[in-house]
Amino acid sequence: MTKREIMKMFKDTEYIRVGGTEAELKCAEYIKDRCAAFGGDAHIEPFKTELGDVHSASLVIDGKEIPCTGYALSGSGSVTAPLVYLPNTDKASLLGVKGKIVMTDGYLGYWTYQDIVGRGAVGFITYSGDVHYQDHDIDKRELRTYVSKGRKILGVNINVKDAVKLMKGSPKEATITIDQTEYEGESRNVVMDLPGETDRTIIFTAHYDSVVLSKGAYDNMSGSVGIMALAEHFAKTPHRNNLRFVWCGSEERGLFGSKAYCEAHEDELEKIDLCINLDMIGSTMGRFIACCTTEEKLVGYIEYLGLESGFGIKVNQDVYSSDSTPFADKGVPAVSFARLAGPSTATIHNRYDTIDIIKPENMEKDIAFIQKFADRMANAVVCPVGRDIPDNVKEKLDFYQCRKRDPKR
Repeated sequence: MTKREIMKMFKDTEYIRVGGTEAELKCAEYIKDRCAAFGGDAHIEPFKTELGDVHSASLVIDGKEIPCTGYALSGSGSVTAPLVYLPNTDKASLLGVKGKIVMTDGYLGYWTYQDIVGRGAVGFITYSGDVHYQDHDIDKRELRTYVSKGRKILGVNINVKDAVKLMKGSPKEATITIDQTEYEGESRNVVMDLPGETDRTIIFTAHYDSVVLSKGAYDNMSGSVGIMALAEHFAKTPHRNNLRFVWCGSEERGLFGSKAYCEAHEDELEKIDLCINLDMIGSTMGRFIACCTTEEKLVGYIEYLGLESGFGIKVNQDVYSSDSTPFADKGVPAVSFARLAGPSTATIHNRYDTIDIIKPENMEKDIAFIQKFADRMANAVVCPVGRDIPDNVKEKLDFYQCRKRDPKR
């Protein structure tokens, strides 16, 4: 795939693509058609997902209305209660949340939500944005079903500038009101196979959805373009092992696409030797990394390949927050590749994630290195990556999947 073709894909998909929406379906159809252009036979695999359409949401604090968005899937109704800011979730801090509406920093993760609900909080407020940005955007968020586990309290999100302004005062009482419709909707994965000569498979993944404020060029049309380039390469190049390419939907909503794939294809997973995931490559600035949710040996293998190729790369053994993780959690060794830029040069999950972050030459370089690695896996007589996930990595997966609580956090 040429630089021109790479950048055309970015331009063709330069729109918001939230999981479960018509825009996501539009992009899925585009990916399917793009595969057909080089002879690939891709198909769309829909999967069910819980969705919420928020019709109205309001937040009133001490009689003043604060601009907000309501959390999808957090229920409908109204609640009035004293407001408390919760910067920590230690036992002492949590003593004061019973019967309160709780403001927390940033995202509301599983353990924070379970902590405040378990101790009697009746509502929550989060914030997004950056105090240094000129915009006053407010991210639309959802209370993910695996976070709430059926225990819902009303929640809203506000801009960080309003949050700071509120906390400079002494807010006393808040009222949250939300009206929404919750229902079962549909998201999609796009799947394409390139048969080989064996019954073993290497699977390539990348998510193509974005969040509601973002056109998602960096996160993660870059990865989707990357595996498209790999698919086009292998469609024209003989390879020993079967190759499957999966463009995952609804990753931004909680890795829903890759989770749905693993559930629908669970009986096939034992024949997959490795998952190669791309999530955020090709940025103008930033260091290239590989995160191996595998045995330690793969770390050295990729480091050696980097040295052999003259390609700078930092490799570690860990869990990467992307579509590689559900595969690893099911026992499929997985590696994620990314070019991670600092927040001052590239940003995600907001209006600033655009094509301007991408450098075409870096897309070419990143894809070329990943292709070199993928060629070795695609043509391996025996896949060199061991199938057993080490115990230390399994524990990290337990932490990530919230089966265990990380004592360091």
